[in-house]
Amino acid sequence: MRTLFSGEVHVAYGQIYVCSDDIPSLEDSFAGQRAGLCGGAVPGRLFLLTGTHTGSVPITVEQHPTEPPLDADLWEDIVEVSFRPVSNRVQLVEWDSGWYPLHLSETSYRVRYHCRGMDKARNAAGDVGGPAVEEYLLRFWPSPPAPDRVVKETSQAAAYWHEFARKQPPGPTPEERAEAERQAREEEHTELQQEMDAWGGRLPSDRLRDVQGKLRGFQGCPKGLVGLDAALVHAIDAASPEEQRALARWAAHRACVTAGLDKIDWVARGLAELDRGEPYSPPLDDPRRLRDAAFSDARVPHSDDGTPGMPQVAAFAALFDAAAPDPLKAALDALLAAAVTHDTVCPHLFAEVRRTFPATAIAPEAERSDRQ
Repeated sequence: MRTLFSGEVHVAYGQIYVCSDDIPSLEDSFAGQRAGLCGGAVPGRLFLLTGTHTGSVPITVEQHPTEPPLDADLWEDIVEVSFRPVSNRVQLVEWDSGWYPLHLSETSYRVRYHCRGMDKARNAAGDVGGPAVEEYLLRFWPSPPAPDRVVKETSQAAAYWHEFARKQPPGPTPEERAEAERQAREEEHTELQQEMDAWGGRLPSDRLRDVQGKLRGFQGCPKGLVGLDAALVHAIDAASPEEQRALARWAAHRACVTAGLDKIDWVARGLAELDRGEPYSPPLDDPRRLRDAAFSDARVPHSDDGTPGMPQVAAFAALFDAAAPDPLKAALDALLAAAVTHDTVCPHLFAEVRRTFPATAIAPEAERSDRQ
């Protein structure tokens, strides 16, 4: 016999757990059981109930090589359930704080939960170091699965929880649980594959996922830069923040040159400020001032309707985007804006990026999921 744990644990809502993965819910733990007090309906988890609502209770956990003596005369309430860990990380877990390793192997066990003093402690608060009002013993031994059972019932608390358990509808069968897990894996695999397809055949990094919803979009380019050159997007993501910032500045210059704005004094001044890392001076410091300048300055090329054309709108966007605090977002947004100034027909622009910034010339190796 091995003592896996002996001491006081803190309980809240009269609950302690043995877990080899997540903490179970009350209803699921007792689904289809006849016995209350120890819920074992969820694989890899036990839900233990105590008389004390909130406080500390003494409990001993033992592992036996074979079925131990019943000791029915020493305990008021005894129940049995079956248990099989789903990982090698089995712990005795308190409701809201501590956990204690139990070092149980991944094999099938029979579990006997012994309780004494539940009625005296019911809804009372237990104090650490005070006299023990109640006591618990949990014993494990190797055994094939078998139905749960009430071995001994004495307390009103036990009677209440046995009645509760018998009102719970049966949980899923092992076959139903296996099918649900299979479907969940299949759905996850499908979602991952869809994400890979959306990102050019590889999963995005966490950084790309973080900025994805914040990236600028342009009419006529619904997939953004990923739809134009996904490999380049991943390569930019893998570049250093300094390289990303340099690329953002380069893209702003390239956009302004393509849109015919770089010779306008206040645009040229803004590009110089961008290169120096300085805040923009008017009119680039305020969107409304910029709009007024873009409409009123005859040097800004306009469409037939008198508004700045799309290349010019995109170039102004590139100026703003290149100054964004996040260097990855700045690089991706500014480069997309530069691509829009080329009417998004721009393999030569992306080839120029790769020549100018060698770190972007080779996309990182694709990270495919092994989950099936």
